[in-house]
Amino acid sequence: MSASQLLSLVEVVTAELREAGIDARNGLGQGTLEPFDEAAWLVLWALQLPLSTDLNLAASRPVSAEEQARVQALVRRRIQERQPTAYLTGQAWLCGLPFYVDKRSIIPRSFIAELMSDASLDVWLSEQTCRVLDLCTGNGSLAIIAALTYPQVQVDAADICEQALQVARINVDQHEVQERVRLIQSDGLSACPGPYDLIVCNPPYVNAQSMAALPAEFRAEPALALAGGEDGMDFIRQLLPQVASRMSEQAVLVLEIGHERAHFERAFPHLAPVWLSTSAGGDQVLLLERDQLS
Repeated sequence: MSASQLLSLVEVVTAELREAGIDARNGLGQGTLEPFDEAAWLVLWALQLPLSTDLNLAASRPVSAEEQARVQALVRRRIQERQPTAYLTGQAWLCGLPFYVDKRSIIPRSFIAELMSDASLDVWLSEQTCRVLDLCTGNGSLAIIAALTYPQVQVDAADICEQALQVARINVDQHEVQERVRLIQSDGLSACPGPYDLIVCNPPYVNAQSMAALPAEFRAEPALALAGGEDGMDFIRQLLPQVASRMSEQAVLVLEIGHERAHFERAFPHLAPVWLSTSAGGDQVLLLERDQLS
């Protein structure tokens, strides 16, 4: 690795990632989708520069030999250990917000975040929306985004995993929403009595065949947060019969299921959810009203 200017160094790292087989089809998807963006993240982090740095404006910024060595060490770990960059740097971004993350929790990448941030869910909410549940909260990012997006609400952030909740506590404290986000250790809805006006849930939904084919970077994440059984619907089968009892009269459930729409429709043919449009298309996130679940 030899490049004395910032943009040239990013291009060198991009080529190394591609040569190592880390690309859009394999090893990316936990914060970036293209090798160039992954390379920029690694380089900027190693050089202690903001991830918002405009690479075109900073293209000719000199890179010292010492800085190149730091970049090289980080890139070597990324390639040889096949660890996600978010774990190597201890930081992930969602809707422009930074979140601490480590191996105790899944790397945040839920499309529910953009639906809250861009007001797509507002039509389903009202002035009476005051209690929100983020079920399977992981590192707490959706709960925090809900609290920041809807200043009038109180948020319960629940997860079965105590270690994930330890990570969530770090993020709740860093974003200073301690008074409005309560962390709860709960097996599903067991410790979440409600009633809630909005429930958001990004559960484990990856089917068994897809789990077996996951790249090493995704296998580095807690399997508990990913694996949804043979068809990906195990957690959801337990959730749907119970959830209406935790919802207020006008409440909605917003559920992320990734690429599992076909499995969802086979498992729940009697339901007719609203499929919400996201940057990944209209098959990733669904919405159900309380009356549909009663």
